[in-house]
Amino acid sequence: MTGRAAQDSKLPKAFSWLEESPFFQAGLQGYSDAAMRIISRRHGSPYCVTEAMPDQFLINGGKGLKDAELDPEDHPIAGQLMGSNPASMAKAAGVLLELGYDVIDLNMACPVKRLRKNIRGGHLLNRPEEAIAILREVRQAVGSSAPLTIKLRRGFDDERGSEKDFLRILETAIEEDYFGVTVHGRTVLQKYEGPSRWDFLAELTRRYPHYRIMGSGDIFTPESIFEMISETGVAAVSVARGAIGNPWIFHQAHLLLQGKEPRAPAVEEQGSVLREHFELCSRFHPENRTRNLMRKFGIKFSRHHPEPEAAEKAFIDCRTVEDWWRVLEQLYETAQDGHQAIPPPA
Repeated sequence: MTGRAAQDSKLPKAFSWLEESPFFQAGLQGYSDAAMRIISRRHGSPYCVTEAMPDQFLINGGKGLKDAELDPEDHPIAGQLMGSNPASMAKAAGVLLELGYDVIDLNMACPVKRLRKNIRGGHLLNRPEEAIAILREVRQAVGSSAPLTIKLRRGFDDERGSEKDFLRILETAIEEDYFGVTVHGRTVLQKYEGPSRWDFLAELTRRYPHYRIMGSGDIFTPESIFEMISETGVAAVSVARGAIGNPWIFHQAHLLLQGKEPRAPAVEEQGSVLREHFELCSRFHPENRTRNLMRKFGIKFSRHHPEPEAAEKAFIDCRTVEDWWRVLEQLYETAQDGHQAIPPPA
């Protein structure tokens, strides 16, 4: 089975990066805001996906709509939608187009249990008729205005019927001319436990050789990006948790493409990127949100510090913005001569 998108070899502008740099930053709930996406781009991610945005938040306006506004640096970008009502999802897709999103991505993968009640995210994999209705309604609403993609897990569970439901949804996306699909190699019930089944991704690329299957799951090093491509034949790799607190993974992947050896970031470089991330975060969020986000990101960044346990504890203990800057100064930004390398903002 092939769709028109699969037959057309010319890539849309939003995916012009695909053949030369086959990796990108995934949508990550609670993490992949504009600040994280821009940091990832500055380190080599050619494309980013937003956190999943509930359709009603966009339709109703207010904070949800405000949070969806884009920075000029944040392109090409996919706005990821989550919802259960076909008409609302189609309307929300229109809102994203008006805001200037380059791609509309439908999230049918998120495994969070609280989404079960309203049949959203990955729980749609257990309701294929409803998932298919959304795919068709969004396609009709968007038309040729922007490429459409979909994010799936390999099934709701490991039952044979779940795989059949998955394939029905995937084949509808192909029929409806969705540009591509990103498939996570775990089931919804697995959440993040156990290994991601790359063999399932390989089976998909063999079964649908003319369609763009992109892979996700267990990508924590730049080497694993190319291992997944080699083992499965996916068109690109979605870097999810492996990019949290580790924007260097994209630069390192580019080095591997050039036949060069990736290097770990020096502590001064880590401090510089943390500062840069904080400044971006404070541009997009109020102080309390910036404090909470950067405490969380600091904990993730601490894995690269020469003393990771001490750095992690220092960020965990942060309660104020001043605490956070004190940790940055003490652990990251002190020059060799003992003077402060980069002063905190006034």
